[in-house]
Amino acid sequence: MKKDIHPTDFRIVAFKDMSTDNIVLTKSTVKTSETVEVEGVEYPLYKMEISSASHPFYTGKMKFVDTAGRVDKFMNKYKNHMSNRKK
Repeated sequence: MKKDIHPTDFRIVAFKDMSTDNIVLTKSTVKTSETVEVEGVEYPLYKMEISSASHPFYTGKMKFVDTAGRVDKFMNKYKNHMSNRKK
């Protein structure tokens, strides 16, 4: 193994799924500006739009919360192509 290729500035970070409010604690080097208290301990907070707690593939539900409007933008851009495909 090569020496000194892995970061040494990692710490425990709280990753929060904004659509389900699910929080996962894991080690990371991600830079954050916010914090959150989990079970009485304060951790750096990283907000995510989607995780395995809300993704349709993992949940088996087709409900998809798109906070950035990407799905609508895609549907508007390709609506003519998609309507021709169904015929």
